[in-house]
Amino acid sequence: MSVYGEYEETLETVLAFIKGQIEDYTAEEYAKNGVKLHEHLICRVKSDESMREKLNAKGFEETSLNALRMVYDSIGIRIVCSFLDDVFANIRMIREASWCEVIEEKDYITHAKPNGYRSYHMIIACTAPYEDIDGNMPGKFYAEVQLRTIAMDSWAALEHKMKYKKSVKNQALIVSELKRCADELASCDLSMQTIRQLIEEN
Repeated sequence: MSVYGEYEETLETVLAFIKGQIEDYTAEEYAKNGVKLHEHLICRVKSDESMREKLNAKGFEETSLNALRMVYDSIGIRIVCSFLDDVFANIRMIREASWCEVIEEKDYITHAKPNGYRSYHMIIACTAPYEDIDGNMPGKFYAEVQLRTIAMDSWAALEHKMKYKKSVKNQALIVSELKRCADELASCDLSMQTIRQLIEEN
């Protein structure tokens, strides 16, 4: 049986609800200003296996209550944007949204991780018209939202693939090169943002 128990289907429904809210404000912004706030969304409910691994790593029992209340990323949304300004526009939209509350924010764009990883992470609590594990109706459901540019997302995907290669030689060199690539892509993001602004000013 899934670690999410009877709430597995509900999580999929809540995920679709959150995705719909993001798509709605994106469509409104495009109709108003002609700006497409994201290129694509990547959405998932964390797999049973991954959630059990995370609970074990954190020292929690593999229960539905712990999966839905002790960790906050059973639902995950990644918003991938063309430009840095679009990332922060999405952040503003989510902060101002009536359908969720921002619980936590981590800015790995301004303060990149030592390996070069850049992204903006938000934990949100979403109120949805479904019973939650505490018996509340409407219920409260947590989700993690990651926001990145296309460049950041490409780097993270490649880094993830290489990180799990076994018996990698020249590990220190590879880590150094990945960090260099991340910094170059960050510089490119800034340049592309500048070019966009110059075009818009004409």
